[in-house]
Amino acid sequence: MSGLATSQPQEPEEAFVNELVSAGLISSSDLERVSQMRQSQAEPASWPTLLVRLGLVSERDMANALARYLQEPLLSAAELSADCDPEPGLSERFMRENQVLPLQVDDGQLSLAMADPFNLFLINAVAMARSLQVQPRVAVGSEIVQVLDQVFGEGQSQMGDILADVTPSEEQEESVEELMDMASGAPVIRLVNLIIQRAVDARASDIHIEPFENQLKVRYRIDGVLQEGEAPPVQLSPAVISRVKIMARLNIAERRLPQDGRIEMRVQGKDLDMRVSTVPTMHGESVVLRLLNRESISFDFESLGFTDDCRKQMDELLKIPNGMILVTGPTGSGKTTTLYTALHQLNTLERKLITVEDPVEYQLAGINQIQVQSSIGLTFANALRSIVRQDPDVIMVGEMRDLETARICVQSALTGHLVLSTLHTNDAVSSITRLLEMGVEDYLLTSTLNAVLAQRLVRVLCPHCREPYDVLPELEREMGLARFATGDGPLQLWRASGCSHCQGTGYFGRLVIHELLQMNDDIRRLALDHADAGRIQAAARAAGMRTMYEDGCAKALQGLTNLEEVIRVTQE
Repeated sequence: MSGLATSQPQEPEEAFVNELVSAGLISSSDLERVSQMRQSQAEPASWPTLLVRLGLVSERDMANALARYLQEPLLSAAELSADCDPEPGLSERFMRENQVLPLQVDDGQLSLAMADPFNLFLINAVAMARSLQVQPRVAVGSEIVQVLDQVFGEGQSQMGDILADVTPSEEQEESVEELMDMASGAPVIRLVNLIIQRAVDARASDIHIEPFENQLKVRYRIDGVLQEGEAPPVQLSPAVISRVKIMARLNIAERRLPQDGRIEMRVQGKDLDMRVSTVPTMHGESVVLRLLNRESISFDFESLGFTDDCRKQMDELLKIPNGMILVTGPTGSGKTTTLYTALHQLNTLERKLITVEDPVEYQLAGINQIQVQSSIGLTFANALRSIVRQDPDVIMVGEMRDLETARICVQSALTGHLVLSTLHTNDAVSSITRLLEMGVEDYLLTSTLNAVLAQRLVRVLCPHCREPYDVLPELEREMGLARFATGDGPLQLWRASGCSHCQGTGYFGRLVIHELLQMNDDIRRLALDHADAGRIQAAARAAGMRTMYEDGCAKALQGLTNLEEVIRVTQE
């Protein structure tokens, strides 16, 4: 069954579900299974409610799809708070269980925020209770519940409902058996699943679970910035952390040493890989989960934010059959994603690609990926010695951490391989001086290094609510913005505002700002003379290199980001 279409005219709900299939939010096979489930139920739930409840579509994706289908604006949490009726005339329990919130009355018509506007029973029930005509409005169910928490205050949040079923242990040090029992209990499982679900809803890249003396903190990194979320009580720290360790197949009895693991699960219809890291702290184990959404990642230079000029230069560099290309920047600047994008472009039947990584973040079809395991002696250097005998065309090394690894990379580039790797430096020019300081011979480095790409990630302004403003002449002169202008009119920058699409933050997603240093004869001579970074930078600028700051200013003038973001990531 490819959908719900029949020879009869479609009900609105059925037409909406077919649109979900067309949009790729659910698959035809999922639709078939849910349809059979509904037929077996005496009183089947509506399609939107059932698809969200089964985790096939996230709350926010469903709300956005409903708003598009009904051609209604999606109400934000701020709008719900501002417009909610202080005397709703409905019981709090009814509103929480059905995720509805009465808003203001206008001309005898009550606006009703709903997670499921197809639920005619609810609409009729509210109309009877209030003796008013009801106009359904679309909102995210969890945001309706959050507003109920804020306005009425006496009820519990979704996490509070789960915690009501948990009895924390009074013991300071639980045994492994007790931890296993608590971590395997339904409430703790639901608790951890809720934390992960909220991270997916918020588009978080990381979840930080941090135990302190008197509290357990849960924080989400959203568009590169940490935001605190609702957390369980501190007494549940061991059970919550043990649950995550069980999911990642880690040893829950070992609490004195760091551990690394991986979780693969399906959350709200999305295949999710989670990289798990634990480290012992004064008050328990701190856990960080790196979320990698296999479906949302796009291995394409343009979608990452590369300009046309830089993309063309990268394409030409990747056609060179030997040499080294380095990507540099601090942790969390998107270096690995850029390397995977390059590998994706190089991955053809004519080439053999091998990677050595710690850890393997994305599993790529057709590429031999090796996971470093220092505990058994499989280091970057040892793995590299072996893979050069595997007749590869392209080698990707996760990171140049020491002189031994750097020298083997240089030797591999000399013997006809294209080597891609990363380095931790602040800018492209510093990579040359860093490798020389590590002990790489200058004549080998200049013979093999093709280019260095330095990059940072800046938050993208939400296209639905960003606001333009004219640049003051003083700011234009001080920052030299005129050289990045593309038109003849007055210069304009943009500022973050906040709306329902970006959950009030003003930002949605991130993109790359970069600088690409290509080696030429002048730069090679300076490297052989061990010139300082300033002289090499001047030579690179003379050859046409645009710095990260300049690339960021150009993107700020285009309205992709704002000047504050560019300064934040380039002036660290």
